[in-house]
Amino acid sequence: MKLSLAAYSFNKFLPNRGTSEQLAAAKMRLEDFIQYCADQNLDGTELTSYYFPKEFSQSYLIAIKEQTFRLGLDVSGTAIGNDFCKPAGEEWDKQIKLTREWIDHAATMGAPVIRIFAGSVPKGETEAASFERCVAGINKSLEYAAEKGVFLALENHGGITGTAEQLLKIVKAVSPSPWFGVNLDGGNFHSADPYAELEQIAPYAVNAQVKVAIIRDNTKKEPADLGRVIEILRKANYRGYVVLEYEEADPYGEIPKALTDLRKLIHG
Repeated sequence: MKLSLAAYSFNKFLPNRGTSEQLAAAKMRLEDFIQYCADQNLDGTELTSYYFPKEFSQSYLIAIKEQTFRLGLDVSGTAIGNDFCKPAGEEWDKQIKLTREWIDHAATMGAPVIRIFAGSVPKGETEAASFERCVAGINKSLEYAAEKGVFLALENHGGITGTAEQLLKIVKAVSPSPWFGVNLDGGNFHSADPYAELEQIAPYAVNAQVKVAIIRDNTKKEPADLGRVIEILRKANYRGYVVLEYEEADPYGEIPKALTDLRKLIHG
């Protein structure tokens, strides 16, 4: 296993799809985040799509690739805020278009995987109908992803992937493809025993991210047992990136310590 950091960890400092004016005023830009990952001696950097400029060119992606290579970093992946549960028609088509665009961007940057979401049931609809659209959206996107050599990793991210059972139902309904799997998020199951659910989805993981806290029973927040999460991944023979996604109050103060702890757990 290798170690990376998600740009979402600096969500409060990075501009979200910013204009040129917002980028100029931001406390941190994506290029600064990449440099931070290098300063932490990481193996990779996850460049979440939200923090790219609102409008950018192919040359911007090439510059990102150049910076990461010179700093000795892999672009371990990216992530998009898609929702394949959107109603059929124009809204659903936009989700397919977004996913296709980011498959191209990932291929240009050399990012091997995109974290994708299933989405949530629209008001007035059934989960069964949303499930069918989600599976169709993943299948349609996978055809293109396979052509470009980019993995799609479905994250356990609430909505119709709020439980391991829901997530695995989607995974098993998607047409078999070597370019599809799960993004295991260590902090996104909010049941009485999140670790038991992580054990269920770990064999399907092609990407993994960890958080420093978990939530039990949708209400009780507690420090995550990172050692237990790493052991779950190890028992599932996972050999990819472990991406820290920090969501607490003090990223500059606490991320270095969390990375030190993860290094010890991963490398001994």
